[in-house]
Amino acid sequence: MFIAFFEALKAAGVPVSVREYLTLMEAMDRDLAGRQVETFYYLARASLVKDERHLDKFDQVFGHCFKGLEAAVGEEAHAIPAEWLRKLAEKHLTDEEKKQIEALGGLDKLLETLAERLKEQKARHQGGNKWIGTGGTSPFGAYGYNPEGVRIGQDGNRNFRAVKVWDKREFRDLDDQVELGTRNIKVALRRLRKFARVGAAEELDLDGTIRQTARSGYLDVKLRPERRNAVKVLLFLDVGGSMDWHIAQCEELFSAARSEFKYLEHFYFHNCVYESVWRSNARRSSERIPLENVLHTYSSDYKLIFVGDASMGPYEVLYANGSVEHNNPEPGKAWLGRLLATYPRAVWLNPVQENHWSYTDSIRLIGHIMEHRMFPLTVEGIDAAMRELT
Repeated sequence: MFIAFFEALKAAGVPVSVREYLTLMEAMDRDLAGRQVETFYYLARASLVKDERHLDKFDQVFGHCFKGLEAAVGEEAHAIPAEWLRKLAEKHLTDEEKKQIEALGGLDKLLETLAERLKEQKARHQGGNKWIGTGGTSPFGAYGYNPEGVRIGQDGNRNFRAVKVWDKREFRDLDDQVELGTRNIKVALRRLRKFARVGAAEELDLDGTIRQTARSGYLDVKLRPERRNAVKVLLFLDVGGSMDWHIAQCEELFSAARSEFKYLEHFYFHNCVYESVWRSNARRSSERIPLENVLHTYSSDYKLIFVGDASMGPYEVLYANGSVEHNNPEPGKAWLGRLLATYPRAVWLNPVQENHWSYTDSIRLIGHIMEHRMFPLTVEGIDAAMRELT
């Protein structure tokens, strides 16, 4: 049973190793789960999942293997039709009727009976007090009532009486495929970390204090610089025009990056980078920063991240005076080339869906200039971009 669970996790893309599996087995040998399904769930999750992004996949596999979700019965003859999991009817009982319904006698009895019903039942059922279905008083199913039951396929809790909520899943917002959020962006950005002790010695060095105290014979407190992420980032953000459709995503990325990187410098541009950039969109006409100054101010150990949809006329990249806003003496590709030559560790994050990139000439052009280091602005894409930068 546990080997099947382990193999199902690997098949779902959760990076579990034999070492982690053996750790779980050692914990089970010592009875740390206490023979409780809930406790085993948390024990298995702590032993096998090392990255928050995989919690949702783990929950799904755990449900399939141990909680009786649809994949547990799969293609078997007595499989529960998916349509049963929809809300077809809801039966309202009076308080007196509810008092007359008796529990089956505990979780073990419920599970035993559920297994028998799965073998016996051959068709869809609605209402009633025995079969797995909807809108009845059976202890198995959804949108009905039983004082002690197993909820299957219901989208939420109604009476708060189910012994086990089979289809409850947590941390959905951390799945690689879901919409962005500041928290899961931070998780992806953490791949770009290089810790170093910087600044004043103001953090307690506990191990050093213990060693020095033992040697000296008296309390000798030792301090050390704080350990911080030493990675330095230049963030260039495309604003205006078609980027207005992606403001929310870019704001979340910017917020996450500012909290994750101590050394972060940001600049704005429109469509393509030219001879000047700016820090404040409200003063972009009066307080522009020559790009040459940026190249001469920040050392080549900075990581360079562009954020933009790269959607524009190809002439804006290829030709002088191609900008839609001003007469640029040199084409955008010349300035992109200078940036990439100065900061070889560079990526481009694109909020446009990746399967649409081939339809836009300028996206293909920018991707070529970036030497195909363009990634979608998703959690998975950011994770891949951070791997590229390291």
